[in-house]
Amino acid sequence: MITIEHLNKTYRKGVKALTDISLQLDTGMTGLLGPNGAGKTTLMRILSTLLAPTSGKITVNGIPLERPEEVRRLIGYLPQHFHIYPQLTGRDYLDYVAVMKGITDRMARQREIARLLETVNLQDKADMKVRTYSGGMKQRIGIAQALLGSPDVLVVDEPTSGLDPQERVRFRNVLTRFSINRTVLLSTHIVADIESNCRHIAVMNKGNLAMTGSLAELQACGQGYVWEAVISPEEFAQMEPRHIVATRTVPEGILCRFIGEYAPIDHAHAAVPTLEDGYLALLRKGAL
Repeated sequence: MITIEHLNKTYRKGVKALTDISLQLDTGMTGLLGPNGAGKTTLMRILSTLLAPTSGKITVNGIPLERPEEVRRLIGYLPQHFHIYPQLTGRDYLDYVAVMKGITDRMARQREIARLLETVNLQDKADMKVRTYSGGMKQRIGIAQALLGSPDVLVVDEPTSGLDPQERVRFRNVLTRFSINRTVLLSTHIVADIESNCRHIAVMNKGNLAMTGSLAELQACGQGYVWEAVISPEEFAQMEPRHIVATRTVPEGILCRFIGEYAPIDHAHAAVPTLEDGYLALLRKGAL
């Protein structure tokens, strides 16, 4: 479990990245959702002891962040951008990380690495140099290094970046299995990444915590803010793009979906919000 109390982070020149964040992450998977620049990566780096907060308190399984060596032994971390030594093979890279994580028994390391290579579907590419890997393969080796040692807490920042649809589904399943009896924090700006896996959600925007709760509660944020209308191609060309969040061609014209406090055109009707609608409506409300 992770407990965050009144966390603040201000960078040089007074740039405030986090403002009074209080959040509790229990066993299971929590989705951290927010647009780029919302402060998600700053929060992740603080949780992983790579960045010091300006003020506030964090404990990981009861251990305060002020004891970083102990906290690091509990956490697996996949940053959004991570460095891999290109001259190593995938297997050698994981072996290096495992040693750094304190897995000193050689046979135990080999078993663990073989299991994880299969988990991320790289067993056939394990002895190739990392420099030959595609972006998606590098992302998968990053996922494997975060899972080394079966940490109690897993923190992953934009983990599906660079993965094709099949790999994305595979990774979501890996996270779901891993989150049983563990704490997983999944940061993303893609609603689909959290829709089928996360029981809890936290939404950040402009360094603030916009909401916490269930997926149903996030979806409900769109109630009364979602509209639909079929318009002609000529009407579509005249509309403000910022009003439209989705379009679909139908025999009668273009079916448009809008997010806003009021219907943008007279013949628009209220629509049932999706989870993404609720998220977009929440961000729009915060911008008002």
